[in-house]
Amino acid sequence: MDYYGIGFSNIRLPNDSESYIYKYDRRINQFPEEVFLHEFLHTLERNAKEYGYERPELHAYESYGYKNEAIVGQRDWYKDYMNKEIKTSDGNVGLPPEIYTLKPAKSSNFQNGTTKVDAFKEPENIIEEIKQTIEQIIRKIEERR
Repeated sequence: MDYYGIGFSNIRLPNDSESYIYKYDRRINQFPEEVFLHEFLHTLERNAKEYGYERPELHAYESYGYKNEAIVGQRDWYKDYMNKEIKTSDGNVGLPPEIYTLKPAKSSNFQNGTTKVDAFKEPENIIEEIKQTIEQIIRKIEERR
């Protein structure tokens, strides 16, 4: 996913116990690991595009005859996409094997690597821990309003 035009994948998992993300439910999250794989493949897809490699769009699975299946999601599509084994009349397509060994093509992809992100900072002392607890209580109260 593109995050504010920066161009990287970002996955945030909530840490509250009410979240369904940690519980398997085939109606909600058929293949929970799929989110991680999907966002990683978007990164490789972008890198391949920037290097000029031909490859199918990651979201174009249906146009190649793949389906989002119960329980396993798009596992077959991702496997064939990663191994360049998607069969077409012109031969196999998918990510080029060399993309796994290349760094991002643009140096601008590294500019944000030095930006400090405090959103998930863990408390380092009792004062920070108390502050975080109070903020969580306030957030819960505001959500209930």
